[in-house]
Amino acid sequence: MSDLTNNYARLLERISAACASSQRDPKSITLLAVSKTKPVEVVTEAIDLGLREFGENYLQDAIEKVQQLQQHALQWHFIGRIQSNKCKLIANQFSWVQTLDRPKIAQRLSNLRIQPEPLNVLIQVNLDDDPNKGGVDRKGAQTLLEQLLTLPSLAPRGLMTILAKSTDSRVGYESVAQLHQDLKQQFAGDLAQWDTLSMGMSADLEEAISAGATMIRVGTDLFGARSN
Repeated sequence: MSDLTNNYARLLERISAACASSQRDPKSITLLAVSKTKPVEVVTEAIDLGLREFGENYLQDAIEKVQQLQQHALQWHFIGRIQSNKCKLIANQFSWVQTLDRPKIAQRLSNLRIQPEPLNVLIQVNLDDDPNKGGVDRKGAQTLLEQLLTLPSLAPRGLMTILAKSTDSRVGYESVAQLHQDLKQQFAGDLAQWDTLSMGMSADLEEAISAGATMIRVGTDLFGARSN
């Protein structure tokens, strides 16, 4: 078996074990394959294994993969910092945007979306005040969600976070999960779908699953070290 096949099998074992410990169904967890820097050939191998959701944060590299792999029914997630002048491409080449944290960007994505179905978006939260990460605080998440509910071309689906290295994973993820639940209760009558909590990566996916993650983003432990 290839390295990717072995890595994928080990990841599925970790997910299953984490779900068993938390009394959760492994089917409730979506594995987002973070394919940034990986060539089309490697992504194709991952598709052959059954993976259908891929995360990219280098736009030009991502667009090439999206176009070359159009024959597959894939969900592409943009997981990088969003530049205003790249909004048109992001709005129309991706099914999901996970790093939304600015009202201006939300408005531009909605205005520029020409696909018939809304763009699924996650609000990126930064509850540990890490200056090296994007994201909004608790109040900012509420304010941004209020705006998203007025934008017809965007579909708010939940929250995403990247914790600071100094933050205790369990504490941090439980805090974000609580915010996710609080917002669901506060806007219950307005939300069509608020079902996604994207948190946890290669090193701490177990803590994320324990806290309630529905999507984990894995690159290194699936594909190996970055190409650059």
